[in-house]
Amino acid sequence: MGPAGRHSPAPLPGPAGGSCLLLLFCLRLGAPCPQSCQCPEHAGAVAVHCSARGLQEVPRDIPANAVLLKLDANRIAHVPNGAFQHLNQLRELDLSQNTIETIGPAAFAGLAGGLRLLDLSHNRIRRIPKDALGKLSAKIRLSHNPLHCECALQEALWELKLDPESVDEIACHTAAREEYVGKPLIQALDSGVSFCSTHHKTTDVAMLVTMFGWFAMVITYVVYYVRQNQEDARKHLEYLKSLPSAPVAKDPVSPVP
Repeated sequence: MGPAGRHSPAPLPGPAGGSCLLLLFCLRLGAPCPQSCQCPEHAGAVAVHCSARGLQEVPRDIPANAVLLKLDANRIAHVPNGAFQHLNQLRELDLSQNTIETIGPAAFAGLAGGLRLLDLSHNRIRRIPKDALGKLSAKIRLSHNPLHCECALQEALWELKLDPESVDEIACHTAAREEYVGKPLIQALDSGVSFCSTHHKTTDVAMLVTMFGWFAMVITYVVYYVRQNQEDARKHLEYLKSLPSAPVAKDPVSPVP
């Protein structure tokens, strides 16, 4: 077969073709993914998987269209204010199995309406940041944290929507009442125990002691004042008695006529 019958090889893509392919690849990839994480996309929604990556802080370059963010099994110790404020499409946030001890009061700002599940289990949280969690409508997992059971914790839990599947695993690591250390917190509260009543009783006792102290001071002052006046009166009376008495003038006797 001659040269005319031979099929010419397809031309290699030039610079223009390469740019088009790169553009298509970028559009398919979508928003950038945090380093060492995986960001699979489905129907325009992104799931960000950063589990067990040795992270010590919340990544800052999380895609804005993320609906799932898994940051579990890392070494995150603090959740700062505004860490997720640009993730208004986020539905599930997993922060379990970290070393979280503190949470900023505005750490979950921007997630109040859309978030459905927040997992904070298996961390080092002792006190619930009421300002940070109170505005969330999501189910919250708090099991396996060294919580200190006191009035502030009880009041904070009243405003939270706890995950029913893990609520029985919330236990008192320490407590204002020692008899509840190591026991499930919810069971104690359901039985009628109130850590706030202990707090109020302590406050009432302190107020009574203070009032008694003031009353005792007033009584002491009044007694001292009365005794001091009595002493002054006695001294004044003795002084008057010590003064020489004036001679009594006798009437002259008229001569007998």
